[in-house]
Amino acid sequence: MMAVHLPYEHKYLRHKKKFPHVWCPGCGIGILMGSIIRAIIDLDWKKDDVVVSSGIGCTSRMPVYLDFNTLHTTHGRALAFSTGVKLANPTLKVITVMGDGDALAIGGNHIIHTARRNMDMTAIVVNNNNYGMTGGQFSPTTPEGARTSTTPYGMMEPNFDVCDLMSGAGATFVARGTVYHVMELDRIFKRAMEKKGFSVVEVLSPCPTSFGRANNQADPVDMMESLRDDTVTVKQATKMKQQDLEGKILRGIFRDVDVPEYLDRYEELCQRARERLEMNQ
Repeated sequence: MMAVHLPYEHKYLRHKKKFPHVWCPGCGIGILMGSIIRAIIDLDWKKDDVVVSSGIGCTSRMPVYLDFNTLHTTHGRALAFSTGVKLANPTLKVITVMGDGDALAIGGNHIIHTARRNMDMTAIVVNNNNYGMTGGQFSPTTPEGARTSTTPYGMMEPNFDVCDLMSGAGATFVARGTVYHVMELDRIFKRAMEKKGFSVVEVLSPCPTSFGRANNQADPVDMMESLRDDTVTVKQATKMKQQDLEGKILRGIFRDVDVPEYLDRYEELCQRARERLEMNQ
């Protein structure tokens, strides 16, 4: 029998788990998972040095399939668990994957304060504009006017701009990508993961089952093509007229700064405390 040679990404998957995965046809989370793996391979990180945590929702199923150290935690609390992991072992490479509802609704306070602290880890917010797993309710990123199971006549509230929110909260690296622009997403993930400090990447990913059906966009191909047609890079935007940018979503890197990281400042604090203790003895 001829040997079957699998793509190199497959060695980072738990093959005893049930495949194909639980995500719906047309969902972009599987594409995103492959992008995370390729970024880790490019960084030459060992599997035992990587921790991937998640909360609750469609995205939260990802650690089930990844052959790293993984945590499937509670709704909105993944960053709290990740913070504990990083404090316990600062050498670990911590990646937290969350959905838009998980990260920004019940987890909104956690992500804001994790950014403020500037803990050295990477947060990936998968934005499909609704709570896809639990019935298609509206989330903090649901666009105004969009229909969901809890806004059947249209969303009346303005939505969060994830990248603006995280830049304002103090994250050192903030970017947005899509599951259509896969090679670009690979590069963004790599930049985010190797950055010292708290990095946040928002990833636009279609949800044809819940959000798409409710908004006459149930065709996964059409939803993917909308990511192609309705987004422009930050560089492209600088050459476009304001009227041509109406309705467009920017993607790329919005913030990349060097700020003292939490654990470095914590060690400095501990050193001052030790010196004070020695002086008083």
